[in-house]
Amino acid sequence: MPVDRRLFAQLGLAACAACALGPAAAAEPAAYPTRPLTLVVPYPAGGVADQFARSFAQGLSERLGQPVVIDNRAGANGNIGSAYVARNQPADGYTLLLGSLSTLAINPQLYASMGYEPQKDLQPITLTHQMPNVLLVGAQTPYRSVADVVAAAKAQPGRLVFGSAGNGNTMHLAGVLFEKNSGTQLVHAPYKGGPPALTDVLGGQIPMMFNNLPAVTGHRQAGKVRVLAVADTKRSAVMPDVPTFAEAGVPGVVSVVWNGILVRHGTPADIVQRLNRESVAVLQQAAFRQPLEAQGYEVLNSTPDEFEALIRKDGTAMRALVKDAGVKMD
Repeated sequence: MPVDRRLFAQLGLAACAACALGPAAAAEPAAYPTRPLTLVVPYPAGGVADQFARSFAQGLSERLGQPVVIDNRAGANGNIGSAYVARNQPADGYTLLLGSLSTLAINPQLYASMGYEPQKDLQPITLTHQMPNVLLVGAQTPYRSVADVVAAAKAQPGRLVFGSAGNGNTMHLAGVLFEKNSGTQLVHAPYKGGPPALTDVLGGQIPMMFNNLPAVTGHRQAGKVRVLAVADTKRSAVMPDVPTFAEAGVPGVVSVVWNGILVRHGTPADIVQRLNRESVAVLQQAAFRQPLEAQGYEVLNSTPDEFEALIRKDGTAMRALVKDAGVKMD
């Protein structure tokens, strides 16, 4: 068969073109993402963290062009879901974690072993939001101010009960701060999550609790609870008539809970950058922010480095608070 020299010439030109592009072109990675992502929420479905995560997942899905599926893995103050991402999932950017002040800064001070080390095993992407804790009482109680609660607690030391989402949770520690700064002695009733504790406040089984502000906005509007104070340095825009604890006569009670997105440490830098860029774009959208801000979420965003610096700073700050609280978990 005769040889077609023109074909050899074409092949030679193609080979030269490939050489000019070099090995980087041959090793070009597949576009990310090419399949659905999972966002692990280490808390039960229905809570404020879960509600935020579902809105965020929808927005991120639209930006990335792939579904972002919520996976609730609750337990041990968020340690179970966090350890699942930090130790059991590949560092490929397909499994995200909704981290929090509890899982990243408080729990390391509470637990001898969590199954993961936040600053070694997790790579921050961006802060997403923060929200203050508030003191709320059932509408059926006689308490209409922080002063009423303080007076009742001092009249019967060790009798007045407050609920929280569990031992060592930010809601529990807000109660510890309140006791310390008001000179009262309360009884802590830990629940397996905020929703069941709130249910018992609504039903009159316990008189009060500390909870994340967005969890109680609707109940307050319906007249089912009274919010007596906000554990922040400023009043909330959605409850401008509710004083801070300092304004209510008990300074020093500040409990603001932040959350953010992380992936497993070792995730490629280009994927970390892409996730940050797309996440921040979602968080800056007015259509995303406004409905959440109306409930009491303060929507944030950050660089990975800014988020990492916050984790380190608050980890140090929480060490002293947990020591004062005298709380240790198995």
